[in-house]
Amino acid sequence: MMKVAFVLLFAAYAYGCGAPSHQPLMSRVVNGEDARPYSWPWQVSLQFSIFSKYLHNCGGTLLSPNWVLTAAHCIGPTYRVVLGDYDLTNDEGYEQIRNVEKTVVHPKWNGNCPACGYDIAMIKLASPADLNEKVQPSCVPQSGEIAPNNDPCYITGWGSLYTNGPAASKLQQALLPVVSHDICTRRDWWGSTVKTIMVCAGGDIRSGCSGDSGGPLNCKGADGKWYVQGVTSFVSGLGCNTIKKPTVFTRTSSFTDWIADTMLQY
Repeated sequence: MMKVAFVLLFAAYAYGCGAPSHQPLMSRVVNGEDARPYSWPWQVSLQFSIFSKYLHNCGGTLLSPNWVLTAAHCIGPTYRVVLGDYDLTNDEGYEQIRNVEKTVVHPKWNGNCPACGYDIAMIKLASPADLNEKVQPSCVPQSGEIAPNNDPCYITGWGSLYTNGPAASKLQQALLPVVSHDICTRRDWWGSTVKTIMVCAGGDIRSGCSGDSGGPLNCKGADGKWYVQGVTSFVSGLGCNTIKKPTVFTRTSSFTDWIADTMLQY
């Protein structure tokens, strides 16, 4: 436990975390909206190559200059990581493109059973990110920490704007209040599909969607810093914005030890 605390505290103090230079727009817009540029500086785009062109596939969260947190189901063979981006359709001059040195998928992840959990992975960059006001790491919650019901957290990403809709070009944000495990596991909500190593957020017309996977659920701590409390995992097969079917995230605090061990081991 001391080892884990040391690793994450070292990363936080050495590089700073969860304190963006450009403050996010704390909006309560009913659905998603364009984020304030560079206000979520830990948000990354994972991109795969097809016909010599790179396309956005998933999101991720920068935790340190060398490491990105994402979902296990996002990991593929031809990835690059783009940091400091805002509008995927324009070269704004702040982007940092990094190749991948290593991917570490949680050993209990089963791609044939997403509802079993453990949808979490770490990506080690081939060369460290240059930290600046556009590229900064998020904080990692303490092991076992539980975000309270109705905690006003935000999902961010370049996913589809609605079910079967177009992908966003500019980074989107949406207010997704946390739904407690007791509520989310009710029969008319997600029931037994949701495990204790997951966290639910949303449950109305605000939701994650295709392309948001792997990105963060951003929650502000009592210290005023932003923490990645969840890794976007899945939504309802009935559609992204299904009532009583909140977006389901891998609960980061259930894997704090594993994250730190991975950073130490590799």
